[in-house]
Amino acid sequence: MILMKKYIRIVAISSLLVLGACSSDFLENEPYTEKVTENFYKTPSEAYEGLVAIYDMLQRDEYGCPLLISEQASDDCFGGYGNSDAQNDLEWDRFMYVADKDMNRNAWKTPYQGIYRANVLLANLDKVDWGTDPSLKTKYEAEARFLRAHFHFQLAKMFGDIVALDKPITPSEIYSPRVAPEVTYALIANDLKFAADNLGKDNYSTPGNPNYGRITKWAAEAYIARTFLFYTDYYKKADLAGVVTKPQAVTYINDAVNNSGHALVPNFANLWLAASLENFAGEGNTEIVWAVRYNGSGKGDWGLHEGNRFQVLIAPRGGSIGRYATGWGGATVNPKLYAAYGLGDTRRDATIINFAGEGLNFDPQARDQRQYTGYAWKKYCPITDAAGKAIVEINGGNFQIDNYQDFAVFRFSDLLLMAAELNLGTNNGFAQTCLDKVRDRAYQNANNRVAVSKTAIMDERRLEFALEGQRYFDLIRQGMPVAKAAIDNSGAGTQFNVTFRPETLGWFPLPQSQIVLSNGTMSQNPGW
Repeated sequence: MILMKKYIRIVAISSLLVLGACSSDFLENEPYTEKVTENFYKTPSEAYEGLVAIYDMLQRDEYGCPLLISEQASDDCFGGYGNSDAQNDLEWDRFMYVADKDMNRNAWKTPYQGIYRANVLLANLDKVDWGTDPSLKTKYEAEARFLRAHFHFQLAKMFGDIVALDKPITPSEIYSPRVAPEVTYALIANDLKFAADNLGKDNYSTPGNPNYGRITKWAAEAYIARTFLFYTDYYKKADLAGVVTKPQAVTYINDAVNNSGHALVPNFANLWLAASLENFAGEGNTEIVWAVRYNGSGKGDWGLHEGNRFQVLIAPRGGSIGRYATGWGGATVNPKLYAAYGLGDTRRDATIINFAGEGLNFDPQARDQRQYTGYAWKKYCPITDAAGKAIVEINGGNFQIDNYQDFAVFRFSDLLLMAAELNLGTNNGFAQTCLDKVRDRAYQNANNRVAVSKTAIMDERRLEFALEGQRYFDLIRQGMPVAKAAIDNSGAGTQFNVTFRPETLGWFPLPQSQIVLSNGTMSQNPGW
């Protein structure tokens, strides 16, 4: 367990992560301030700062984050990067655990930091004088509990059994053991239910809204569906840890689909900046139900985490090429993903860079690209201006840490496909309608519809959410045989050989340092 000091770090809010009514001075201030919990949490503004500190942990997706690890482990990507780069990426790709026994430290540490911050705020809400607006306490509690659930789920879907924490830990609790999954998921489910039942019906997808970027009721209802599907599929359970029944999960997701005010952007390509420079729908478009907000205000300050740090990892290695800005060439795309799209599916060329197909002369040897496939990420790829200079640098930022594209945690298309899955067998007509909407948008016509089924929905999820960090978890929740059949790869040269190992149960290895520090209360995950 990561031992946290008994203080909170108050982090100034970024301009794109606006959490509510506050002064412009607060928005413009960037420095860190440390305040001891014993003399803090007296006013709503102090509680608000504590809430901002939790949100701040969302912006820590960088090297070794669940997004990239899971994409490398899935059938959609290989490890990539340069020939002399660390072996971790090859090992994530190939289900090995040799070179760095702490390779998953960031994926373990960051969520626990977020959980700690959430628990500190929740433990102190009763100390605040809420004055004439006691409803604000409920709102802050709902947002903090949602974020606590999010961080717990990030851990649980990566590592299986984890240490679930519903309060700040004391020194005597540092060596708490991992708990059974039903304990963790009961905490997650109760937190998400509280958020869904206590947040208002506002839709915060429009920039300029003072609450732009905050948790909403609709995001909480979507998250209930996501955790329900993962838990009940993976663990073969009928409900979500005894807290949310299937009819309740259906009610939540149907409410979000029918009443949230969110909708699909008409053209899929317009969701992604690199795919649609002139017609980009914007990061506050109607399809974004909840996203992690980033901006480039750090201007090269590595001590801040305002910028998107995973974008540079997947950008073309060795220099800008065409409209695509330079990066490190991580997680090269498997040609099997490119080939999986049907003729006329607009998502393929909006999702994946096809270097040869776009007339781009990418020389993998000159650029030192490992596991070159001819394909790379277009989603989230940073871009250049007409002269080939990275936009982030034109704006005064560092191309490594100041990229600014938001990461969509929930798009409306996800709500539609989760609704299709959850309504199967009870409301097949609605399930079919939800699936049709996603496919009709993809093909820009109604001539490519398929009969709704679990298989059809899972196939659609792969194509719709490719390179968005969902594929691996969609595979393992269907069982180890399904995951192995999809992930195993051979016949394209030894550098692309991948063998999924079912004995791992789909979980990633715990950081060895945490096992040592646990004083015997933790053991390594099976298969590692």
